[in-house]
Amino acid sequence: MIARLGLFLSRTIGRCMPDPLILALGLTLVTALLALIFGYVDLDRSEAGTKLLNDWWNSGIWLFLKFSMQMALILVTGYALADSPIVRRSIAAISELPRTPAQAAALVGFIAAATGLINWGLGLIVGALLARDVGRAMEAKGRRAHFPLLCAAGYVGLLVWHGGLSGSAALKTSTAAEASGILGADLVAELAKQGFTDGIPLDATTFSGMNLLISGGLLLIIPLVLWLLAPKPEDCRSLTQVGAKPMQDAPAEPIPTGESWGIVGILFSMVVACSLILGFVFFLTDEQRGILRLGPNQFNAVMIGIGLILHGSPIAYARSIERASRGCAGILIQFPLYAGILAMLKQSGLMADLAQIAADTSTAVTLPFYTFLSAAVVNFFVPSGGGQWGVQGPIAIQSAIEAGVSLPKMLMSVSYGDQLSNMLQPFWALPLLAITGVRARDIVGYTALVMVAAGSWIAFWLLIW
Repeated sequence: MIARLGLFLSRTIGRCMPDPLILALGLTLVTALLALIFGYVDLDRSEAGTKLLNDWWNSGIWLFLKFSMQMALILVTGYALADSPIVRRSIAAISELPRTPAQAAALVGFIAAATGLINWGLGLIVGALLARDVGRAMEAKGRRAHFPLLCAAGYVGLLVWHGGLSGSAALKTSTAAEASGILGADLVAELAKQGFTDGIPLDATTFSGMNLLISGGLLLIIPLVLWLLAPKPEDCRSLTQVGAKPMQDAPAEPIPTGESWGIVGILFSMVVACSLILGFVFFLTDEQRGILRLGPNQFNAVMIGIGLILHGSPIAYARSIERASRGCAGILIQFPLYAGILAMLKQSGLMADLAQIAADTSTAVTLPFYTFLSAAVVNFFVPSGGGQWGVQGPIAIQSAIEAGVSLPKMLMSVSYGDQLSNMLQPFWALPLLAITGVRARDIVGYTALVMVAAGSWIAFWLLIW
């Protein structure tokens, strides 16, 4: 029954799911209309129209330039790591393991989720490459596998990432300096009064007992749901039957030992790589910083260092980064649009209204749950974990202080909501779609059902913890 429901939703949603760029353009117009109708309450409509255009253009579409560079680096460094010879060989070996449609979907989902907890870019690319290779291997051996479900399974790293090591909200609040850039000096002072004198450390968020339970549970629940969603063999559609045209692997780059700069380049890259990794180790062992104060820059630095080492030469690494950058094409054009949506929601007051409604209609017990739900809604319009925390974070923290709710729990509530609706929002699926050759409409029916199961698990623990 669950498998039939998955097939029905996949086919039904597939008929009406727009291209991600069309969705971004449509959401821009919808947000503008909502802002004009319900926002800017202190202005008449003509003034509101002028203010809206100014907010969208001046403080909106260029808002994420710095942040988008950090996110692009997470994506391309994660891709390059997944594209290294040793990881590609591992993916190829793993792709030979499953024998049934259910085994194939569960295996891809588990590995995508596990790597997504380490780094969301790594999880996204490993999941995409594994889905593609499992689909190829199953078809080559005459085994049945449902390729759309495999690709949906490859995307589930984005369903757990914000509770993992690369979670933006936790990393951007792990020190007072990082927190002040988003929450402001007044709220940072309030954090200090609550006992968080230097931000909220990661042992209260990412490494807390609640998050370890929720994220660990998702690591088991997601593969189980994918197993149950697998259609009967006669209903499976292979890679060829779907008509997908996956991205081809580039040939392995030979290590250039013969050129005059070959050996020198390798030595240079190894020195730089070791320096980056040593810098990361020094950061971890520093008494004033350490693992509980990690930020996105530290993750990007160590990912570059590891990638250089695994590729063996700077030329091979550069070629991999080139291939990875193709997956950024949609992100580069859509990120400014979503930044503009964020600015309109923030400046018009709609974002504050949404969060305030959750706070006003909640108790100390239900506030994290309603914040979780509102974050899921907001993320559909603005699929940026860090950007969303920049707007919703201050309101969530202020609401938590007023209601006497745990501040780390509220932070994680926003994080969980942000990651949940990624399963309906195709923005971050663009690299996966490019690698596997499927369309967003092919996978969203399955990701929606996984989202329901994951959301129920998260909501349960937010209400009783």
